[in-house]
Amino acid sequence: MPASAIFSPEVFTFLRQLKRNNNRDWFARNKERYRSVIVEPALTFISGFAPHLEKLSPHFVADARPTRGSLFRIYRDTRFSPDGAPYKTHVGISFRHEKGKDVHAPLFYFHMEPGGCFVGGGVWHPETPTLTRIRSAIAGEPKAWSRARQKLELAGDSLTRPPKGFDADHPCMEDLKRKDYIALVSLSEEQVCSAALMRDFSAACRKLSPLVEFTTRALGLKY
Repeated sequence: MPASAIFSPEVFTFLRQLKRNNNRDWFARNKERYRSVIVEPALTFISGFAPHLEKLSPHFVADARPTRGSLFRIYRDTRFSPDGAPYKTHVGISFRHEKGKDVHAPLFYFHMEPGGCFVGGGVWHPETPTLTRIRSAIAGEPKAWSRARQKLELAGDSLTRPPKGFDADHPCMEDLKRKDYIALVSLSEEQVCSAALMRDFSAACRKLSPLVEFTTRALGLKY
């Protein structure tokens, strides 16, 4: 555990102000502040989590590069969005499987947002072939699936009807209807800004690890 906190409350001050001033002029005036308050601590956190992640699985990556690494860009893709706000008002950090190309791969995830911080794990918004493989693994190994999701509250979207090709009476049908296979562990802003963050984040990832492992193996990947 580090001697001092990695993130300061300034993270949330900055994000609250960005939400009120989500425009390029304001961000340009505060870009150096963004780098010092968010980017630099985030890269320190990513590097610090690497040995903890190695203990969970050697096949997940903590990439502390400032771009194209574990830290998500602050810039929003507004091409297909009715909301033209140019910046995200949260911080996202992903630790993806080494074979994953994007956020839809198996991962551990850290979300920092005023009033809504959490650790996530699993597979979010998978494409249809990936979704079918996870559902098939659940249908074929219901006991293993029950152990993997034990004590976890799954989140995300679900179908209203049973998916095609699966027995409507399967005991895991409610989970087979899911379109996301993720679970979340909430953190407070105080925890994020505490010297104990690495301990708390690592504990949350260990809790989520059975779900991440099941979904990873369902896709034929090593955990």
